[in-house]
Amino acid sequence: MDYLRELEGKRVHDPLGEKMATSRCIWFPGPVIVGAGPSGLAAAACLKQRGIQSIILERADCIASLWQQKTYDRLRLHLPKQFCELPLMPFPDNFPTYPTKQQFLAYLKAYADRFDINPVFNQTVVSAELDQRRALWKVKTRGLKNEEADYVSHWLIVATGENAENVVPQIEGMDEFAGPIVHTSAYKSGDMFSEKSVLVVGCGNSGMEVCLDLCNYNARPSLVVRDSVHVLPQEMLGRSTFGLSMCLLKWLPMSLVDQFLLLMSRLMLGDTARLGLHRPKLGPLELKSKSGKTPVLDVGTFAKIKAGNIKVYKAVKRLKHHAVEFADGVVENFDAIILATGYKSNVPSWLKESDMFSEKDGLPRERFPNGWKGECGLYAVGFTKRGLLGTSTDARRIAEDIYRASSLES
Repeated sequence: MDYLRELEGKRVHDPLGEKMATSRCIWFPGPVIVGAGPSGLAAAACLKQRGIQSIILERADCIASLWQQKTYDRLRLHLPKQFCELPLMPFPDNFPTYPTKQQFLAYLKAYADRFDINPVFNQTVVSAELDQRRALWKVKTRGLKNEEADYVSHWLIVATGENAENVVPQIEGMDEFAGPIVHTSAYKSGDMFSEKSVLVVGCGNSGMEVCLDLCNYNARPSLVVRDSVHVLPQEMLGRSTFGLSMCLLKWLPMSLVDQFLLLMSRLMLGDTARLGLHRPKLGPLELKSKSGKTPVLDVGTFAKIKAGNIKVYKAVKRLKHHAVEFADGVVENFDAIILATGYKSNVPSWLKESDMFSEKDGLPRERFPNGWKGECGLYAVGFTKRGLLGTSTDARRIAEDIYRASSLES
């Protein structure tokens, strides 16, 4: 291909030719996918169903590295399995309604095997940029021994997701605090915190579940609830809350479904505000739709809060040697701090393009359902803030779009 010959010619005449000689240039006729998590696997499978080969570049040494390496042991899918399956392959019938972490990983491995998906591991994408004159994407990677490669393709699918990098807040006094401060990505179980007083910062699903796990290991957890949060029972009327909501939305407006969810939550959980968990002004579904903020689906943590086994505090003001001062002036001693502060996209750090993705949060500027397609063969999968359900929708649309484009070219 002329473009590849031109690149090689530039390397020969480059004053840094010795360094550049270590870089390989690889033309790939199908799409290049960045990320071998569920989103990347789903996109590759949907493309393969259309007869289109793709290549996945993955910085880790395994598929679904977030699930394999950065999740706690007791994790289960928070939604029923039928809402979490990837395209073209359901979960096994013998899996429970809420599969465990280990079962989900087994499912992903079987998925990759079924569609013969073989990512290129240990390839960190350093940059990806469009050659506008030739309408080609050049994706530069670096391997374990700093060897470089340039992958060139007509299509680039960004599948690194919303959870590529840890979010670690800067809190005054972090250097002074004597105990361990760990992000939930490094937390496996409460075993190492037995009999210790632990502060969990963040009240999303992970923060709430880590508190419950700590209770089960005889730790003394406390929870920082800085903002308002919707806590809903995981199940209502014998059905999953999420599934019931989806069913009701077929017949009722979102505002009425939100009123129903809040009424049932009040009947089942009581007044959460009385225990420091104040609800947002917007209902849970409306808030999710407008901001992407997911309600907490309670799996037993709230009962521990009601029983006094988990204390609730307001925002952290500063850390001291063995203590934490909160925004309301209260000071308490703690042995350890766990940051359940979530993750963020890392797309702006490597994608040299600013039209499709926001530099502020690394998410597509166009929100669901329009954020999956950019210009000049650029796509995004897994950025809908709708979990694996959104991933499946994106993957199918991308495969169909690339298939149509390929058919027109041929």
